[in-house]
Parts: sequence; structure tokens; C-alpha cells
Amino acid sequence: MSNADRPTDRQLRRESSSGSDLLILPGPQVHEFDLTARPLPRESPEDTVRRCFALLAAREAAPVQVTVFGRVDASEAGSQALAAAAGAQRWPVTWVEGLPFDDAPLAGIHVHAVSGAVPETLLVDGSPVGRVFSDGAATHCYLGDLGPMAPSLPPAEQATEVFESLEATLGQVGMDLSHVARTWLYLDDILSWYDDLNRARTRFFHDRHVFDGIVPASTGIAGRNPAGTAIRAQALALKSAGGALSVQALPSPLQCPALQYGSSFSRAVEVGLPGSRRVLVSGTASIAPSGESVCLGDVDRQVARTVEVVEAILASRGMTLDNTTRAYAYFKYAKDASAFQRYCDGRGLALPAIVAAMDVCRDDLLFEIELDAAIGA
Repeated sequence: MSNADRPTDRQLRRESSSGSDLLILPGPQVHEFDLTARPLPRESPEDTVRRCFALLAAREAAPVQVTVFGRVDASEAGSQALAAAAGAQRWPVTWVEGLPFDDAPLAGIHVHAVSGAVPETLLVDGSPVGRVFSDGAATHCYLGDLGPMAPSLPPAEQATEVFESLEATLGQVGMDLSHVARTWLYLDDILSWYDDLNRARTRFFHDRHVFDGIVPASTGIAGRNPAGTAIRAQALALKSAGGALSVQALPSPLQCPALQYGSSFSRAVEVGLPGSRRVLVSGTASIAPSGESVCLGDVDRQVARTVEVVEAILASRGMTLDNTTRAYAYFKYAKDASAFQRYCDGRGLALPAIVAAMDVCRDDLLFEIELDAAIGA
């Protein structure tokens, strides 16, 4: 699609078909795409990848963030297909062991892509770790597959190395940690060192004066990775390019700040650009305003409570779940996966979601969800 052919209507649009949801947010110069692809019955990882990227190629959309939830033992074949799809562009791919609830090797693929801009790839030691582009108002930097330099270190020290790598990579494009709006932290064996992660992150943020500005939204969830490190990370950073960019942390009307119980992230962050607003909701679970887990032992009630919390955040910014551009739904136990579809069916919801079995940061939490939502002018 050429620039001349771009529609002027900037409302969020959705195109759904069997196994995929494509959300399109038109902008003045750049269109953003969120593609959620789930494997079709008996579809190989290679075929899922090809189907996914064919949809984007047809719209001349260039990927800037690629996340795969699937079995680690399927990563080699899947990565080869992803490398073939990337060709000379070279995108970072974050592969996380988010287990599907059947015998399929993948739970799903999410790609954030853009048209109307030519993203630049950022490299560390020759490997792609980010893509950056400008839409005229802001420079957008998506980082992915960030890992530690020394995987033999204790997990908390690996996490510090990842934060240092994130900071150094941002420096390549004139950014620093003050520009980070969101992070994703995928932790192997999360329950054994989540408290150590929080301490390492808080210490790092204090040293870099992050608390003087926007504390990023974040997700910290379990997930092995093909490299075998304790942590793999992604991030989104934005810097004004002379346009009207606004980034603000949002409170959760139904929960206390995560900082109150030692987790250094904001419940949500809103990014405002000419013609659109996007709300980035952190990983959210069934946690009371006082900070304790609630609805214990009842996965259906935890799902309902968690979605209620997310809806309250969206409502505070004039949005609903209909504005969702992507969602990741995590269940501690694969046997509980049907609870999410049961909840959505009961409310007539059709969210662009990937559902996977991945342990949550507290042993008594059975469910967690994160999502992005957007609205056009």
C-alpha cells in the first residue's frame, strides 16, 4: 500500500480470520499493525510463520517486534522459518516457552509491525536486538531477545546484565532508561528468584534515577528460552522527534501501586501521539487493593477479577476491551486454560489473545493477563 493509498480514517480496525487477528491503527504518517497468529489444526511451526508473515507482506508492513510462545524443542525449526521470513531485514525474535494446551508446538505468534516507515535494525555483537523507526512525532525503539552476557552468573546478576544491555542498546539511538515505556521479563523458574529480580531491578532503577520519571509498565512471567539463560527481555522506548508525544504512568483504580509491595513497575502506561492513544497494561492478576492475592483456588473467579481490574484501567482512559490490540493470557496450569474461553464466551468477547501455560509470580495466582489497547482520533 503506497502512502497515497492510505486511508485518512484513523479509527482502530480489526481483520479476523481462522487462526489470526490483525489490528490496524492508522496514523498521520505511519500505520501500526498488531498481528496475533495461532496455529491451525495440524499446522507446522514453519507454516504458521509463513502464514503470519504473508499477511504482513501483503500490507507492506515491516515487523518491529516478534514474540513466539511455544515449546523450546520447536524453536530450531521455527527460528529457521522466521529467519527466512526476515531475509535481509533481520528482526530480533523473542522465543519463550509458553506451552500450548494441546499437542501443537506453538501457542501463538505476535508481531508488531509498521508501514510508512523503514525500521533500522540494532545489533549487539552482530545479533539483532532491536528495531527503531520514526513516525514524525516520535522515535520508537523496540528491543527484543535481550539476554545476559554471562549466563553462568546467578539469576539476579543475569538480570542486572540484561538491564545494562538494554541501557547500552538504547544509547545507540540517543535514548536512555528515561525513555522506556514498557518491559517484558521472561524468567526461567520464576518462583525461585522473583524476589531477587525485584531487588535487582529496584537497585538498578535507583542507580539510574528511573524513579524520578516514568516507571515503565512491565510483565514478569515464567518462560524458558532456547539460549538456556535465566532471563530474556523485551522493551519499548519512545523519544520525542519534535512532535506531540506524551507518556504517562497510569494508576489502577482497583489495585494499589506495585511499588507498594516491592515491584518496580507501573500498572499501566499511556502513550499519546498525534491521532492516537495507546494504553499498555502490565501483567495483571487477582490482587486486592491492599496487595494480597484474592480468589484463591478458584481459577474462574481469578479470571473474572483480573479482567475487571484491567477494564477499570481502560475505562479510566475512555476505552473498553473492544479497543484491545493484543493480549497474552497466562495460566499456571494447562488444565485451567478453558477458563479464559469460558469467560470470554459468557461475555461475548473475542479478544486477539494468545493463551499459554506459564507460571505466574506468586504460587497462589492461577492466571495473569497483559494487553495493549488503542484508540484513534
